[in-house]
Amino acid sequence: MKIILKNQKLENIPCDVLIINLFEVESRHGVTLRGGTGAVNLALDGLIKKIIKEEDFKGKIGSTLTIRTNGSIPAKKVIIVGLGEKEKFDLNAVRKASAAAIRTAKREKAKTACTILHGVGTGKIDTKDAAQTLTEVSQLAIYEFDKFKSKDKKEPKKEIQTLIIAETDKSKLKDIEAGVKKGNIVAKAQALARDMVTESAITMTPTKIANIARKVAKENKLKIKVLDREACEKLGMGAFLAVAQGSNEPPKFIEIKYTPKGKPKKHIAIVGKGITFDSGGLSLKPANSMETMKDDMSGSAAVIGTMSTMRELQPDVAVTMIVAATENMPGGKAYRPGDVIRSMAGKTIEVLNTDAEGRVTLADAVSYVVKQKPDEIIDLATLTGACVVALGDTANGVMTNNQELADKIIRAGNEAGERMWQLPLFDEDREKIKSDIADMINTGSKGKSGAQNGAVFIEKFVADIPWVHIDIAGPSWIDKENEYGPKGPTGVGVRTLVNYLTNYV
Repeated sequence: MKIILKNQKLENIPCDVLIINLFEVESRHGVTLRGGTGAVNLALDGLIKKIIKEEDFKGKIGSTLTIRTNGSIPAKKVIIVGLGEKEKFDLNAVRKASAAAIRTAKREKAKTACTILHGVGTGKIDTKDAAQTLTEVSQLAIYEFDKFKSKDKKEPKKEIQTLIIAETDKSKLKDIEAGVKKGNIVAKAQALARDMVTESAITMTPTKIANIARKVAKENKLKIKVLDREACEKLGMGAFLAVAQGSNEPPKFIEIKYTPKGKPKKHIAIVGKGITFDSGGLSLKPANSMETMKDDMSGSAAVIGTMSTMRELQPDVAVTMIVAATENMPGGKAYRPGDVIRSMAGKTIEVLNTDAEGRVTLADAVSYVVKQKPDEIIDLATLTGACVVALGDTANGVMTNNQELADKIIRAGNEAGERMWQLPLFDEDREKIKSDIADMINTGSKGKSGAQNGAVFIEKFVADIPWVHIDIAGPSWIDKENEYGPKGPTGVGVRTLVNYLTNYV
């Protein structure tokens, strides 16, 4: 979908649907139509106000009402979208309203839609942020993946080809253009992450992930290194390779580097868990728990998606991306409960459960990048079912050894519409992963603080570098659509990382 900006009155723009809005408070106190909505109502001789009263349209957040214009203005139809209560209006309200409006436009079989920026007149929303948010949501809310459907099974696509943003105030055009540009970049990156996770595990193998990473690196003129099993053995990656040895698919250890043109403010390492399918290994998962385990590489998809924005966004920080990609399978050579394995850092791990494999691969991924002495490490991982139990699919769990860094990540995520919630790491949690025969076990106390057990395990390998662990197990896969798209893989983490790298470092 192409998004363009027009310095023109809303009511004069030819399109299939014209998107205007209404705050709920205005509806409750008698309909007072302002701004673009008022202008369209005037052009239609009061029709908008009349239909709102007749239909008892309340303006609740995300509600929509469609009206035919019968040729009175160049637009064929008008969609009114509810913005909810003005006092509660924020960027999340922009997201919900924009998603509802664009989906309604799609159902109306519109090819061209025109909209105003929602809520900028309140003074609460920055124009650039509003334009970026509307652009992201409008692209992502109507995301589809039909690669595997036979042609005769595919429904005819109802595609919106052009979305016009109308703005009469020339002083805002530059900010809107900048917001649209960034929104398009971020939406494309998140769609890449979604595509990677939605693909089936039989094709999205470690080798395929490495090939996608190579393509991203080439397109963005980034340095890339892909290590095979033999190279990982030479580096002593006994933890990563222990997980990989049960699969016939060769493991791939992927590193991409971005360096800004000027002196970087910081060197940030972003590490994504890359388990392309998690059977649980010999500690086999129940069948129904494996149904969505192609999404266990969501962390790797998020960091690769983030790297796909580097050429266009050019953050003034150096970024090193790490993905240790493998399957976790119960083959004849699979690592076993009771095994003791040695990590790249030299620390030994007693394996009590082969289904706690993500943290084991991350141990070597983090150890590898620690040698480069980055200023910060951020890892994203679908690490624990415990985090899903705690936070559902609503929020990502944040754990850290540095509160200042965690505060920034939480703000960056919440601003980007990817909710973050911090979970504590106590010394008692660290005690729970002690082993009688090795340096640590790969599980903690059964059924207690499971998300923290995974985090304190990874913490053992970050040395004294400021580090944040983001457990994305819940929001990485949703069971029903939200403002950012359909049910299934979400590509979570991309917006948070981009916002952090461009606005918070």
